[in-house]
Amino acid sequence: MYWVVALFDEKTERLIKDVWKELRDEDISYYIDEVQDGRPHLTLASYKELDKENYIRQMEIFYDDNESFGVTFNHVGTFLNYNTLFLSPTMTKELLNFHTDHHKHFDTFSTEANKLYEPGQWIPHCTLANNLEATGLSKAFHYCVDRIGLTKGRIKEVGLIELVKQDGDKMEAPLIYSKKLK
Repeated sequence: MYWVVALFDEKTERLIKDVWKELRDEDISYYIDEVQDGRPHLTLASYKELDKENYIRQMEIFYDDNESFGVTFNHVGTFLNYNTLFLSPTMTKELLNFHTDHHKHFDTFSTEANKLYEPGQWIPHCTLANNLEATGLSKAFHYCVDRIGLTKGRIKEVGLIELVKQDGDKMEAPLIYSKKLK
């Protein structure tokens, strides 16, 4: 499994990691412990299999001239069937084009792509907590609404994550490549 992710500026990343930690400290969610060295992100694409060397070469070329851009998070939401709570950015033309352009360029890899991340299906989100029971979801929602508020950040980097190992709810999925945006 592979994920292409948009990564945030340091301040936004720190805020989200702090929320992950606080949710653990409050005994609400253990998402921070589920992915070793996990970083907050927006997933742009997901693939079952991938020629990662070729993909990385293509990422290096494609993202060479891309500039960082602002995102505003003003929505806390949930995926009902997955008991997941997330922070969602406002869908701007810039974010939509960034995502669509990625998929157009990497179309040759689409046979292995997860359809939920394709244009027209994509719900941009940064996971705050998952695998929650109904009461935990409610607690996490209220905690995050009170804690986070309107957040302005930047997409500063794109990366490729590879699932190396999964054991129950825990996974090792390191960032195997990243490219800073201008």
